Amino acid sequence: MAESPERLYPERREEQYTFIPEDGTENEVVNLYPDVTFQTMEGFGGAVTDAAGYVFSRMDKARQEELLDMYFGEEGMHYNRVRLHMDSCDFSTRLYSAVEDETDDNLDTFSFAHTEKHMIPLLEAAQKRAGKKLKIMLSAWSPPEFMKTNGSRIGGGSLKKEYYGRWARYLCRYIEEFEKRGYEVERMSLQNEPAAVQTWDSCVYTVEEEKIFLRDHLFPEMKKRGLEHVEIFGWDHNKERLFERARGLIDERTDSMITGLAFHWYSGDHFEALDLVRQMYPDKKLILSESCLEFGKYDKDLETENAIRLSHDMIGNLNHGMSAFYDWNILLDGQGGPNHQDNFCDSPYLYHEEEGRLEERRICRYYWHFAHFIEAGAVRIAHTKYTEKLDMTAWKNPSGDIACIFMNKSDETLPAVIRMEGELCPIELEPRAIASCVIKEEREA
Repeated sequence: MAESPERLYPERREEQYTFIPEDGTENEVVNLYPDVTFQTMEGFGGAVTDAAGYVFSRMDKARQEELLDMYFGEEGMHYNRVRLHMDSCDFSTRLYSAVEDETDDNLDTFSFAHTEKHMIPLLEAAQKRAGKKLKIMLSAWSPPEFMKTNGSRIGGGSLKKEYYGRWARYLCRYIEEFEKRGYEVERMSLQNEPAAVQTWDSCVYTVEEEKIFLRDHLFPEMKKRGLEHVEIFGWDHNKERLFERARGLIDERTDSMITGLAFHWYSGDHFEALDLVRQMYPDKKLILSESCLEFGKYDKDLETENAIRLSHDMIGNLNHGMSAFYDWNILLDGQGGPNHQDNFCDSPYLYHEEEGRLEERRICRYYWHFAHFIEAGAVRIAHTKYTEKLDMTAWKNPSGDIACIFMNKSDETLPAVIRMEGELCPIELEPRAIASCVIKEEREA
C-alpha cells in the first residue's frame, strides 16, 4: 500500500526554543552530558558506483546540479567521503576486470578504462561541488575469474593461493592509479562481504585465509610501494559476525596492520557487536561501509517505514561507536539499477530517464539530518532518554554547538524535556518523523 503524500512529505518547520532553569521535572526527560564524550565522527558519504555514474551521465545539467547540491553543497549533506569498487560489482553496467590475461604476472595489461568511463566523471563532479578532495574508500568484490577456484567472478569461489601475491599487487595498482590522478585514497577493505556466495561478483575468504593474505602479501606489498598511509579495514560485511571476525583477524602480528572493522546493516541491529569490538579492541575504528534497502525484501512504496528502519540503524550505530558512514549507491535509475543481476535497490535519488525526473526518496531527507548537523570532527556526548519509542543521538560539533537528532518511531506526538547542565527545554516530536535540535552555547535550541 502506498503512503499518502501528506504523510510522506510533512511540512518542514524551523522553531526556536529557550532554555529555562531546572525546576525538578522528572518525567519525559532527555538528559545530555556534554562533558562525557566518546568517538569522533570523521564524516558521511556514499558509493560512487559504475551504476550511479552511468545514471548521472544520462541526466541533464540541472538535475545533476540538484543531486550534487544535496550531497556535497553547503545546505546539503556535506558528504566528505565516497566508496568506490575495484573491478565490477553487482551495481555495474557489466562484468569486468582490469586484467583479463592470465599470463600477465606483471599487470602490464592493467586497464583503468572501466573506472574512468562512468565513475571518475561523477567523482570529479562531486569534488568540484564539494570544493575539496573527497576521501576515498576502495573495496573489491572479486578477483579476475582466472584467479578464482570457481573460474568466475560471480557465485562465490575463493582466491587461489598461487595468486595471493598477484592479487595484492593488483589492489595496490588500483590505489596507485587513483593517486597518480590526484585523488586521495584514505582506506580500503580487504574484501567486500567475504562470507557471502552471491549471484553477482563475490569471493569467499575464511578468516585464516584473509589473515594470511593481509599479513604475508597485501601489507608487505603496500609497504614496499609506500602505501602505508592507506588504512586497511577488515570484514566489510554484516554486523552479526563482526566481533568473531575481529577476534580471528587481529593478533600480535596483524594488529598494527588493521585500522578498523567495516560493517553492513543487512542482518539487523546487533549494536552489541560494536560494543564488543570497542571493548576488546579500543584502538580500532568502526565504520558502516554499506547500507540500503533491497526492493526484493522491502516494499518500495513504504518510504517512511523504510526511512525509519535505516535511521534507527544509523542512530544505533552512532551510539555504539561508528565513526564514519557510507551509504550505498548515491544514485540509481527508476527501477533501482542498473544491476547486472537484477538486485534492484533503493537510493536517496532515483532518476526516471523517460520522464527526465529526479525523484528524491524519503530516506534522503532523513539522512540529511545526520550528515548536515553532525559535522566532521564532532564528538559524541552521553545522553539518556525516557522511552524506547524515541531514538536519539547527540554530538558536540567543533564549533561548540550540540546537535541532537531525534526520531519518533511511534504514531503519536511525543513530548520531551531536554535537560542539560541545570537547564531545561521542552519540545514536541511529531509522529513517525525525524527532527534535529542544535543547541547554541547561549542555550537556544
